[in-house]
Amino acid sequence: MATGSESDDDPAAEQERPAHIERRRWAREPAMRKERPPHASPALVPLRFSTQDLPPAEQFQAWRAHMAPLVDVHLPEGKSPDDGFLAEQIGWHLGDILIVQQRAHAHRYVREQAMLRSSPIDHWNVGLQRSGQAWTEVNRRVTETGAGEILFMSLGTPYRGRVTDTEALLVFLPYELLARDASLLQSAGNTVLSGSHAELLTSYLTGLETNLGNLTIEEVPRIIQTIGDMVVAAAASSTRTDTGQNQTNMGLMERAHRYIHVNLHSENLTPDMMCRALGISRTRLYQLFEASGGVLNYIRKRRLLQAYADLSNSADHRPISEIAEAAGFEVAANFTRAFIHEFGLSPREIRRTVATQQRPAPAVSSTRRYGKTIGDWLALTG
Repeated sequence: MATGSESDDDPAAEQERPAHIERRRWAREPAMRKERPPHASPALVPLRFSTQDLPPAEQFQAWRAHMAPLVDVHLPEGKSPDDGFLAEQIGWHLGDILIVQQRAHAHRYVREQAMLRSSPIDHWNVGLQRSGQAWTEVNRRVTETGAGEILFMSLGTPYRGRVTDTEALLVFLPYELLARDASLLQSAGNTVLSGSHAELLTSYLTGLETNLGNLTIEEVPRIIQTIGDMVVAAAASSTRTDTGQNQTNMGLMERAHRYIHVNLHSENLTPDMMCRALGISRTRLYQLFEASGGVLNYIRKRRLLQAYADLSNSADHRPISEIAEAAGFEVAANFTRAFIHEFGLSPREIRRTVATQQRPAPAVSSTRRYGKTIGDWLALTG
């Protein structure tokens, strides 16, 4: 049985514990759809990924491609791609939150520092382990997670680890959704949540999972608020005491992110203005955003993501040139080139799909065009 204990050992050095994933339906299959009120919006539509119907020799590569925008995955030592690799994910978008039911064979994973610089993914992640074991290392500290336990971590931090054959429920929350509690949440990173608040969160997520197929759009806002509040409460009761310097860094980062969010479309959103507003030096500002590829790179990505959301909004009839200007591009051609480089699609292509009442293709970095990936799913949050 897992204890949720932490060690300084390399996760890859742990002896793997046997586990088995049966080829069956989800243990907590969403309940049968109930009759909805006449005026209720349609229930949520799940996103699906599975290797089950692929030839065994192609299964692991399909999983690796699907997960590539988030982590680089590898097989355990002694395993060959020819052995086959069963994996399945069912994703549910609840507004800004993405919930993923996951089942996968044993594998290793790593999210390198270089990946953070080229990726807009900086979500908070709540992982409820249903079965199997996981070992995750952040800053040379390894946390072990077992069945029934919840691991909380930030995807804005490099990490690596491994899992046995597992089932898990993963909840991804955009950074901005809980930005006001960023300092607290950062201090609780890579921690197994414990205490009564963690037990309540587990119970809530378990009940929610069984009803994902019945939820309607009207119910989503209250669920988002509830999950956010419960995650913060569970993190607060589980957090470790960090050094004063770490707390200072977290407070500065929270203020910096909030300043960018509020002034995203301002012409005065520059490093100099941020330094004056935050009361720090340019060197300190650059240190804060080093993991994101620099403060200007972070601002540019946030503006492009907002532009993508605006173009995907059927109620937004502004010309593309106006949206480009709001994103900080005076020349429309420069905006188009940057947009295509970031998402692999042009602004006109996004707007065209909206005009024809088709769901817009998810945003995905041009360096990782794998079609429907976990990165695509996450790009539709926030």
